[in-house]
Amino acid sequence: PSPGSLCRTKPTDLVFIIDSSRSVRPHEFEKIKVFVSRVIEALDVGPNATRVGVINYASAVRSELSLQGPQSKAALLQAVRRIQPLSTGTMTGLAIQFAISRAFSATEGARGSAPDFKKVAIVVTDGRPQDGVQDVSARARAAGIEIFAIGVGRVDMGTLRQMASEPLDEHVDYVESYSVIEKLTHKFQEAFCVVSDLCATGDHDCEQVCVSTPGAYRCACRDGFSLNSDGKTCTACNGGLGSALDLVFLIDGSKSVRPENFELVKKFINQIVDSLEVSDKQAQVGLVQYSSSVRQEFPLGQFKSKKDIKAAVKKMSYMEKGTMTGQALKYLVDSSFSVINGARPGVPKVGIVFTDGRSQDYISDAAKKAKDSGFRMFAVGVGNAVEDELREIASEPVAEHYFYTADFRTISKIGKKLQMKICVEEDPCECKSIVKFQTKVEELINSLQQ
Repeated sequence: PSPGSLCRTKPTDLVFIIDSSRSVRPHEFEKIKVFVSRVIEALDVGPNATRVGVINYASAVRSELSLQGPQSKAALLQAVRRIQPLSTGTMTGLAIQFAISRAFSATEGARGSAPDFKKVAIVVTDGRPQDGVQDVSARARAAGIEIFAIGVGRVDMGTLRQMASEPLDEHVDYVESYSVIEKLTHKFQEAFCVVSDLCATGDHDCEQVCVSTPGAYRCACRDGFSLNSDGKTCTACNGGLGSALDLVFLIDGSKSVRPENFELVKKFINQIVDSLEVSDKQAQVGLVQYSSSVRQEFPLGQFKSKKDIKAAVKKMSYMEKGTMTGQALKYLVDSSFSVINGARPGVPKVGIVFTDGRSQDYISDAAKKAKDSGFRMFAVGVGNAVEDELREIASEPVAEHYFYTADFRTISKIGKKLQMKICVEEDPCECKSIVKFQTKVEELINSLQQ
C-alpha cells in the first residue's frame, strides 16, 4: 500500500531493460510486463515529471518505448501490454550500451543530468549474458545512470553485481521465479518516492505535532499527552504504569527463512520486547517456534525481565523444516494462552505470527478460533508469504493487523509500527515514552540522511 498522493516521485528518466531471451517463457514474460506496469502505476508520469522508456533485448535490442514517447499513464501501460518477446540469445551488455547511446540521449527525450533529474535503469534478466557487462555498466554509471539489477531463477549473481550501482544491497535483487517478481513492486514504488516534507506544507491532519518521515508523516503529541488510536488526536495523560499484557510470538522457523534472515527475525522480536514494560504486573512474553512441528521456546512469565527475554530469544536455534502454520495457531490458542502456561486471566492477549511462506496445512479454523477467543492477532509476512493467509490470521480491522514486506531487511520498520499498535490499545500513557523515544530516533535518522 503506497501512501497514495503523499508519494510524489522525483522527476526521473526511467528506462526498463528487459530480457526476453528464449529461456524466458511467454507466460513468464507476461509477469515481467505486469511488474513494469505496477511500477509505472505508482509513478507521477508526464513530460515534466517522470518519463518512462522500455528496452527489450535478447540477441538484438529493440526500443519498445522511448522517453519522448507519449507520457500519459494510459499510453505507457498500453505500450507495455503490446511488447512481444524476441526469444533469441542474451546480449545484456549490448542492451546497456544501447541505453547509454540511445535511450538516455537527448534526441530520444532524456533530460539534462541536472541534479533535479535522476536517470535510472532497471535491468531484469534470467540469464548469463553472452557478452561482457562490466565495462559497459561502469560507463553507464559514470554517465550518471543509476542501475538496479533484478535477477531471476538461474541467473549469475556475479553479473548482477557487475551491473548494479552502489550500495549493492539496495540495487541488486533476486527472485526465485518470475511468478514472484511482483513482490518487488513495492520496493520500487518506495524507491521512487521523494521526501516531501508534508508537515511543512501543512498537508496533514495532526492535532498537536506533525513528524515528517520520507514521503509521509505521522502525528505525535506534546509532553503530558498521548496519541489516540486514530493516530491524529491527543488525550491528556494521568500517569499510571502501563497496563498488563500477555504477548506470545509465533515464529516460522521453516527452511525457506534462511539462517541470516532468522537472525533478523530475532532482532525484530527483541525490538518489540524493548518497547514493553516487562514485570509480573505488566507485560509478559512467550515465544513459540514452528516449522513441521511446534516447539515452545519459553512460556509466558518464565522470564521476568527484558534482559532475560532478549537473551533467550538470541539463543533460539532454528528448526529448518516445513511450514505448519495451522498447527502452530492451534497450539497458540490451546496451550500458549492457557493459565497452566503462565497466562493471566482477564489480561489482554496479543499474538504476533511471523511467516515467510504458504502454510502446508489448513489455517482457517485455528485462525478463527484465535480471534473468537478474543486474542488480538497480528500477522507479519515476508518474501513468499501469502497475503490472503495473513489477512485470515489478522484481527479486525484487518488492514491494521497485517503487514507484508518483500525483504527481511525491512522488517524493523514493521516492528516500529507494531510497537505503537500493541501499546496504544492498552493504555495511551504507557505509549508516551515510546512515542518520545521513537521521535528522538527518527529525528536522528533524518538528520543523518540530510
